[in-house]
Amino acid sequence: MAKSYYVVGGEYADTSFTTIAPGQTEERFGPFDEHDAHVCWRAITGKTVDNAMVRYFIRSDEAPSAADEWFVVGGEYADTGFETIAPGRHLESHGPFARKEAMDKWRELTGKTVDNAMIRYDLFSREELELREAAAGER
Repeated sequence: MAKSYYVVGGEYADTSFTTIAPGQTEERFGPFDEHDAHVCWRAITGKTVDNAMVRYFIRSDEAPSAADEWFVVGGEYADTGFETIAPGRHLESHGPFARKEAMDKWRELTGKTVDNAMIRYDLFSREELELREAAAGER
């Protein structure tokens, strides 16, 4: 059976985006297939871009599986194409993590390196990381 996706969010109490603001309710749109959920998300976030306290997320109706592993990958790059690691540096890979822990690690790393425009970190699922590694092996 195909997964169903929902767009969930609203106005939050602060920028941790964990608690809905007083007097507000969490909004939920869906169910959608994955593509339509992204279309809905883009439409809603485009209308709320002027309010930094409003945020929406795409959520699946399935609980995360044990195989749902995420990695934080990146480091200091040679240029702003972010494809080649800088000389004397290595590609860092942190994980595996559950999605939330991966986001926490990403925030930690990007917060420490915000003053260097050549450093970038991205989130990858195990499948995405394996595809990236396979593509890098073909170069």
